[in-house]
Formats: sequence, structure tokens, C-alpha cells
Amino acid sequence: MLSLIKLPQVFTINQVPKVFHEDGIISGYRHPCSSAKDCVLSLFQLTNETLNIWTHFLPTCCAHTFSTMSERARHICFFFDYGALSFYSLGSAITYSSYSFPDKWVNSTFHKYYVPIAVVNSIISTALACYSRLGLPLFQYNHHSIKSCSGKLDQKLSKCLQIIAFVYPYLFDNIPLFYRIFVCAGEGCTVNEANTVHYQHTSLAVLTGFLFATHLPERLAPGSFDYIGHSHQLFHVFAIIGTYFQMTAMELDMAARKQWLHAHLPPVTLSDTVGAAFFSVVCGLCIVYGLSLALFSTRGVKDKFI
Repeated sequence: MLSLIKLPQVFTINQVPKVFHEDGIISGYRHPCSSAKDCVLSLFQLTNETLNIWTHFLPTCCAHTFSTMSERARHICFFFDYGALSFYSLGSAITYSSYSFPDKWVNSTFHKYYVPIAVVNSIISTALACYSRLGLPLFQYNHHSIKSCSGKLDQKLSKCLQIIAFVYPYLFDNIPLFYRIFVCAGEGCTVNEANTVHYQHTSLAVLTGFLFATHLPERLAPGSFDYIGHSHQLFHVFAIIGTYFQMTAMELDMAARKQWLHAHLPPVTLSDTVGAAFFSVVCGLCIVYGLSLALFSTRGVKDKFI
């Protein structure tokens, strides 16, 4: 059936605007002004985004699927993607607060303010990551290639802002976990079978961050990993495996510490659970909405062929 459908054309790096460029990826780019139909059809076509999309199939990775409808669409899609990642970091913090704090830190001042600070971090993370995409103007076309003007934000600066936006909340969220598995010794350190799985999760988190920041292996051999094996695909795969280990560790902590936590944790409140999550989502959506309006208010830019 698919053989009867004309699949969209793919392009090389020299034929698409700079904002679509990925380090070390030479070919396999989708049209930067694709229709929604073309985006869906590209799910069944080998491009440099195909495995990125399918490795996130269950959580519906719309950012990768529809990011080539226009440059504005690309920014907005990733605004939502960044917001979701920031919300995930808050979810991790809420879960750690409930199940993984070392015994000696439970009910401490840090524990009391841990979730509220994580909420602020999630909002800052969303704002900073989304802002890193601003200042990149829309593009102009001719019949054979698609050219982009220079952006206001340097590409390296943009990448650095994105890395900071996600590394900082991760490091903060994991302070109690790092202390528990790497520093704490003696009584009150919460040693159980979950610790080994926390080690595995932490190792995979470091690996995913390394892949995201370095663009390896494609940077070492540009063009060799355009379709299969580039860093963003590996980033997705190891992030998913890491999340599995994280959830497994949480379940082990829940089972092993159930009675102790019931006896020592303060009562669960709306403000530290659903309330915190809801506030973070509302703020994230406001940020996405505001920055999306900024994109559409930019003068002298177009999303369609000239």
C-alpha cells in the first residue's frame, strides 16, 4: 500500500535553513515547509528523524513529527517538548521527596523547601530552553535550496543555554540521591537494594547528557550516521532505558521503606503534589504561549515559499 504513495523528498544540509542543521548530519532532512500529511508520511520513510520519532512513539513525540511544517512550527513544537522535559524533572523531584530522601534528611529544612524550589526550577528551565530558540529568523527559498538569514542567537550559545536549562534542574533534583549513594556513610543513609538501580539510572543519565552535548558519534564521521546511530537517537534510547531504571528504583524504595516512611514522613499535601504539578504546567503553558506570540509578531518573516 505504501509503495503506491509518493513519499516526501528529503534534502541535504546545504538545502535547508541553518536552524534545521544538526551537527554531523549531512543528509536525510525533511522539507522545512512540510504539510501535516507529509510529516505523517515521513513516519514511514527513512529520514534523519525517523528513529527519533519512533523511539518516542508511545509518548507521541510530536516535536519531531511535525517540526518541519515551518520554522515557526519547529520552534513551537520544541517549546512544548522542553516544557514536557521540565515537567518530568519536577515529577522526579516530587517522587524523590516522597520515597528516596536519605533517612537523615527526611523532615529537614532542605526537604521542606525541596519541591517548591523544584517547581521554580522547572519554570526557569522551560523559559531558558524556549528562549534559546528565539532570535532565529525564518527563511527564504529558491527553486533548488532553502536559505536562512543569520540568527540573533549564536548556535553555540543556544546549545549552551539548552544544556544549562536541563542540567541544572537534574543536578538539583538529584542532590538527595547523590548524597545517599555517593557520600553518605553510616546510620541514616538508607542502604537497600534500590541503591544499585539508582547507580544504573544515574550512569545512564550522565551518558544521555554526554550524547546530547557532544553530538557523538556523527561529529567524528559526518554523513555516516545520518539515518541510523546518530547521537539524538542514542540519546532517546538511553533516556528511555534510564527512565525504566529510575522507575524500578522508585518501586524498590517504596516497597523497602513503606513502613518507615509512613511513620516519619509529614502528611501529603496538595501544594507539594498535584498543586505543584498544576502550577508548573500552567506556568509552562504561559511561557510557550508568550514566546509563540513573539514568533508570530516578528515583522518581515514568512513561513511559506517566496
